[in-house]
Amino acid sequence: MGDKTQTHPGAAGRAMAADHPASVRNVVLVGHSGSGKTTLVEALALTAGAVNRAGRVEDGGSISDYDEIEHRQQRSVQLSLVPVEWDGIKINVLDTPGYADFVGELRAGLRAADAALFVVSASDGVDGSTRMVWEECAAVGMPRAIVITHLEAARADFEEMTRVCAEAFGADDPDAVLPLYLPLRGPQGPDGHAPATGLVGLLTQKLFDYSSGERKESEPGEDQLPQLEEARNRLIEGIIAESEDETLMDRYLGGEQVDVKTLIEDLERAVARGAFFPVLAAAPAAEGAKQGIGTVEILELIIRGFPTPLEHEAPAVTTIDGGPRELRPCDPDGPLVAEIVKTSSDPYVGRVSLIRVFSGTLRPDETVHVSGHGLADRGHEDHDVDERVGALSTPFGKQQRPVTHVIAGDLACVAKLGRAETGDTLSAKDDPLLMEPWQMPDPLLPLAIQAHSKPDEDKLSQGLARLVAEDPTMRLEQNQDTHQVVLWCLGEAHADVALERLRSRYGVQVDVVPHRVSLRETFADRSAGRGRHVKQSGGHGQYAICEIEVEPLPGGSGIEFVDKVVGGAVPRQFIPSVEKGVRTQAAKGVAAGHPLIDVRVTLLDGKAHSVDSSDAAFQTAGALALREAAADARIHLLEPVAEVTVLVGDDYVGPVMSDLSGRRGRVLGTEQVGSGRTLIRAEVPEIEIGRYAIDLRSLSHGTARFDRRYVRHEPMPPQVADRIRQQEREAS
Repeated sequence: MGDKTQTHPGAAGRAMAADHPASVRNVVLVGHSGSGKTTLVEALALTAGAVNRAGRVEDGGSISDYDEIEHRQQRSVQLSLVPVEWDGIKINVLDTPGYADFVGELRAGLRAADAALFVVSASDGVDGSTRMVWEECAAVGMPRAIVITHLEAARADFEEMTRVCAEAFGADDPDAVLPLYLPLRGPQGPDGHAPATGLVGLLTQKLFDYSSGERKESEPGEDQLPQLEEARNRLIEGIIAESEDETLMDRYLGGEQVDVKTLIEDLERAVARGAFFPVLAAAPAAEGAKQGIGTVEILELIIRGFPTPLEHEAPAVTTIDGGPRELRPCDPDGPLVAEIVKTSSDPYVGRVSLIRVFSGTLRPDETVHVSGHGLADRGHEDHDVDERVGALSTPFGKQQRPVTHVIAGDLACVAKLGRAETGDTLSAKDDPLLMEPWQMPDPLLPLAIQAHSKPDEDKLSQGLARLVAEDPTMRLEQNQDTHQVVLWCLGEAHADVALERLRSRYGVQVDVVPHRVSLRETFADRSAGRGRHVKQSGGHGQYAICEIEVEPLPGGSGIEFVDKVVGGAVPRQFIPSVEKGVRTQAAKGVAAGHPLIDVRVTLLDGKAHSVDSSDAAFQTAGALALREAAADARIHLLEPVAEVTVLVGDDYVGPVMSDLSGRRGRVLGTEQVGSGRTLIRAEVPEIEIGRYAIDLRSLSHGTARFDRRYVRHEPMPPQVADRIRQQEREAS
């Protein structure tokens, strides 16, 4: 790494189809919003010769942020794939959004990649969400490297930011997070800042000057070598500490000079194993330059230090009925197993699916089996269908460049899979298989919507179905209690993008309305009611009288109906009619229109007529009796209560617990989770946590996350119930 003098650009405009997994690298870029990921992707593509000027393809569009929504919002909102070629290796660069609302796109990128580049701004440092993603990668042993960007900033300090990264990412072993290069600084400008002009390799002790717009190699001066000695020695010791050669450290400490080639080989193996995490530097290319600072070094690290798909253990695979299935890792000749990591809609070609092939080889026009399981709770029905694959292509900005095949380990796009959704498995139609799904965050911000007009209403359901099929981090709910259509999102930005896509992509205009939680009613004490339904208007009349008693039951009891009629006052055939009328009225509510629960209704007495009594008459009488009992009783308004678990840094425990108390929450307990994290458990009324996904992020500076689950309904405090009733009256 760092000793090459020639670049090996790929041909701009040509799609490369890999023929062996060893010639593929899949790398995902991770970092907070504004850290420079997209700029780095464009600089890598420029250096590799994939574009002829920074970030632009033949039509002038960007290769990464090409979506109209991304242009309007000035940030990445979706996963994008940018393939480049370097030294005969195809590198699939996956650019992910940095904003927390689009963590689903990030998780998809992590699923498709074999290694990660963590992009850290020299101006902004490391945020809490980036640390959390690092821990996720560490948990699965994903190889990682760090790229420090924005070296052109006035107060950029590479050495200080390297120290910050070592503290943030090297908690277990700070000597495993070390720089491979140090920036070269040019003359100081009027503001006193000396911009980066190149790099010096610590292992090779070579200078790489980018000031001319292209990388030029030279030898350092004698006066420069002492400045490198301390950093170089520490790097060598860090590499040797992670070496698989256990004798190397003893030889080094004994004064033996370790060959640079040996060090580089050990470094590459340690990076591929996820045991050493090199720090690199990058700065954007100047106007007219052919290479940005550090881009050659990053490309070299990717092809020589990051693992091939052959070294990446594939997710578990089963048959459709759940039986285990063993596969050889990344075998192009094995049974077809591919996964859809992203779904999007193109106005010209329809649905486009970005896939990662884990086994076998996919070719155009073959019929495959599409399986989707395990997302029923998010509005995705389980499905198993056979579909014909359309054209295969490699994305490059808005362009789709055709490829002849996609082998195990590679990524590509598939057109016209009508039923395929993100997370689905593609396999051979005569050997259907299912991949274990990746973990996705739960959407916890409700967005209640309604069609803006009658034409929008006709298109709404289809638009929502397509939206949810593209993004499994959204959940569609048709709430039967509140009669609202609710789109559950990860945050405000996520919700804004969903509304914008409905409007611009599917032509559906919607209005956002206040979200309502599912309230209930119950009797606070015992009460009695008499239902009298007697009418005579020519012909057969209607005659039914029943007397009931209603008493409250413990929470979770539902509606219990008891028959205590004696002497046949209500004929046996009409007792079920009374019960049906009571239950129908209970479902409609007896006070504020919310379903009645947790009561026992006892039928005590009644009267019937030999001619005019009927099933319908006794249903009506049962409903009237329940309403009369409610009129003379205190009715409690019940609200749903959720158990909320919040994982938060120790620094924010106090503010989070105080905030939960302010939401009428009851803290159940806390426990330490790892180093510097606390898990808080509390019960909080759901009406108080509608916007908690937004508020918690603000309160914890993006470092906390939470889950919720319904526990029970319980009585609202009187003052809150009065306020809710007043709001409902005003709304109606």
